[in-house]
Amino acid sequence: MGGTPNPLPVPNPGPTAASPGPHPGPEPGPSALSEHVNSGPLFGKEAVFEAMAHNAAVKALSGLATDAKFDRKELTITVAREKIIVACEAVKAAGYNFFEDVTAVDWYPQEPRFQLSYHILSHKLKQRVRIAVRLDSAGLTIDSITSVWPSANFYEREVFDLFGIHFAGHPRLTRIMMPENWEGHPLRKDYPVEGYR
Repeated sequence: MGGTPNPLPVPNPGPTAASPGPHPGPEPGPSALSEHVNSGPLFGKEAVFEAMAHNAAVKALSGLATDAKFDRKELTITVAREKIIVACEAVKAAGYNFFEDVTAVDWYPQEPRFQLSYHILSHKLKQRVRIAVRLDSAGLTIDSITSVWPSANFYEREVFDLFGIHFAGHPRLTRIMMPENWEGHPLRKDYPVEGYR
């Protein structure tokens, strides 16, 4: 009674646990990549879809894709603007359960000028897909995907605020960062560095 209890044995954590980070993360799931894909980047729908025929996103978007690339272990599949809701529904049905975000890129002065990038993850498959949509300057409206992924609400508002892209069917498309009376969209490449004066 009153003695010091015997400490529980502590398992050896291995050599990497004692060393400073970063430590390598988990590898993608078995169906995420093929041996051919690991050899280098792939550009073009035909090359990507042939090499990654067993990938869940590739299967889901095979009839919707207009372009694709696999580079730096990232899969990007481009779809037409009018197919964005159908594409999101397709990958959701294929097991991609988590909508991460949507953001935009301004390729000014190129046309199509804007690219929307939707990042969607499957925890079960340990795979991520980027769905891309290109928009011309003359047509900066695309359907909101909030009916598929309600969490897209605030990301779409941010893209609207900073790039001026409209999301049809959004429940409340208002600015989220800049004041309501702010002139212009600050992340456009042609926006003045010090704003309009």
